[in-house]
Amino acid sequence: TTTRILNKGGYAVPHWPTEWGGQDWTPIQHHIWREEMSLNFVPDLLPFNAGMVGPVIAQFGSPELKEKFLPATANLDIWWCQGFSEPEAGSDLASLKTRAVRDGDHYVINGQKTWTTLGQYADWIFCLARTDPDVKKQAGISFFLFPMDTPGVELRPIQLIDGSYEVNEVFFSDVRVPAEYLVGEENIGWTIAKFLLGNERSGIARVGWTKTKVAKAKELAAATRTPNGSLLDDPAIAGRLAALENELLALEVTQLRVVAGSADGKPNPASSLLKLRGSQLQQDATELIADIAGPDSLPVSAIDSAAEGDIADILSPEWAQLAVPAYLNYRKVTIYGGSSEVQRQIIDKEVLGL
Repeated sequence: TTTRILNKGGYAVPHWPTEWGGQDWTPIQHHIWREEMSLNFVPDLLPFNAGMVGPVIAQFGSPELKEKFLPATANLDIWWCQGFSEPEAGSDLASLKTRAVRDGDHYVINGQKTWTTLGQYADWIFCLARTDPDVKKQAGISFFLFPMDTPGVELRPIQLIDGSYEVNEVFFSDVRVPAEYLVGEENIGWTIAKFLLGNERSGIARVGWTKTKVAKAKELAAATRTPNGSLLDDPAIAGRLAALENELLALEVTQLRVVAGSADGKPNPASSLLKLRGSQLQQDATELIADIAGPDSLPVSAIDSAAEGDIADILSPEWAQLAVPAYLNYRKVTIYGGSSEVQRQIIDKEVLGL
């Protein structure tokens, strides 16, 4: 896999300490590396490992947890999934109801998680659970690690609108988790979750990725002929492309400011700016490509069901067939990792001080 190839040279997690497989790179070095990988179409690495739980274990985990999990996490020997969102606790994550009760040298966990991405492939889950229901909701949460094959863990698939399957519901019924798999101290899970989400948001702007999509949109528009030349000559399309390019330049400068402000390695609250605007631009780029595809983006299955006989002569190009699934899939980016509304609240409070 890409992760293992990169990890051989210490480049899967170059921002980690060398003792755990990294290069001790600064946030700025890591940012440059990630952008160059995106611009050169290197497949995305599994975010749950290097970008989420890995930094958490490195920052808050015991020496035993670091030894057990960090090398395996960097090399994808362990595949992680995230147990945060619940049916009644998504954007308001602190309202989660999953309970963890201490029982000797174990915790017993009961509850439910939802929208667990790629949980069907995961070996372990990092999970938020409430350990003290009698304090302020943010103060009574703890952060646990446990295998997905632990007795009492049940996974149920959620089918998406396009028929694909990448998210799940996860149910916990008297799941016994050894106390040594508690990360940090009891009841500091909210602090850990904010650290994790801050790291996630710092990398979620995906400027390099969006640049490649805008360049592709420009190429496709130029190749799509119209009575007046090409779609690139259409003022509406040209205007949208120009606006996207300008917005990307502004986001790139903002991202550099945020990364420079995170030189101590700690997440910067201004990363919410990157999450807010970056996710919007990803949606704009995928929508533009779908609009350029036009009727060619109609799924072949829909054409097939309405046609008689051989339809090979009217099949659209592969890029057009992929345009609408990409458009639909990227509707979620303004929701996961903290919705756009939540990001605005963080910006108001933490960045602007309002």
